[in-house]
Amino acid sequence: MRQIWITRAGPPEVLAVKEAPDPQPKGGEVRIRVEASGVNFADIMGRMGIYPDQPPIPVVPGYEVSGRVDAAGAGVEAGWVGREVIALTRFGGYTDTICVPAAQIFARPAGMTALEGAAIPVNYFTAWQLIVVMGALKRGETVLVHSAGGGVGIAATQIAKHLGARVIGTASAAKHAELRALGVDDLIDYRTEDFEARTRAFTNGRGVELVLDAVGGESWKKDYRVLAPTGRLGMFGVSAAASGKERSVIGFVRLLAGVPWFQFNPISLMNANKAVFGVNLGHMWGEVDRIQGWAEQLFALWAQGIIKPKIAASFRFEEAAQAHHFIQDRKNIGKVLLVP
Repeated sequence: MRQIWITRAGPPEVLAVKEAPDPQPKGGEVRIRVEASGVNFADIMGRMGIYPDQPPIPVVPGYEVSGRVDAAGAGVEAGWVGREVIALTRFGGYTDTICVPAAQIFARPAGMTALEGAAIPVNYFTAWQLIVVMGALKRGETVLVHSAGGGVGIAATQIAKHLGARVIGTASAAKHAELRALGVDDLIDYRTEDFEARTRAFTNGRGVELVLDAVGGESWKKDYRVLAPTGRLGMFGVSAAASGKERSVIGFVRLLAGVPWFQFNPISLMNANKAVFGVNLGHMWGEVDRIQGWAEQLFALWAQGIIKPKIAASFRFEEAAQAHHFIQDRKNIGKVLLVP
């Protein structure tokens, strides 16, 4: 098999393709011949050496794959062999062959391509948890989506619009036309505009019922202030800690300094009638049955044409460094994939 390794902490060029013997499935596992792997910002932070959940470097990153099962271990139904599947992987997803527990696989719906399949798990499960499960977004409410052009941002927009909510998104001006076509109602150029002031203008000063933020730091302060009464702030990343392409102690210190510790204390939350919550799909491994339920609902929405992953670009394994550059240079509108 061929895998992409993080050989050391550093810029995208530290990614290297290596070969190894094919793995054999253990009891309760299936082996997947991978057709596409998803690239996520957690992989980028892991490459930089600032993602705490990642195993020690050198390591093969990757949280999601799509492909075909070609072998099953003891205790797994033989009917899985030959089936097209989507899988969550606890690292190791940058590969052309992988073994995963059968509980972490999902039958790929008929008609869904391997590329679409690899674009769903992390982005859409995260968006579903943020908006439906914990954010409780309702018809007529407004959600502010940071990084609206990213995979989670587009997934969140599609789900929010299905619920009948209004979507305000932040993105660079060059992405606005395409994001409007994808359903975002109002857009803010985060590079030249103050998103707090613009959000208040869009809502006639009231604020929003839900904010989705993977930036962190100073951004959270403004998010909290822009929440309407009963508003909820959903945090699912800290991309502000990865402002460059290599680890920066100064950047991490700035992130911590920007966290609104005072506002997030219980008394302040009670007095403001606001809520703050966090989402990390990588810590949901003990909730696989629940995630299977989310998958069923999302696949049903896909079959109806309500959700549709947008693929920004796909890169060959040998182009893994370019894939990471592509995301960090903020060129993507939608999901970035690796294809063996």
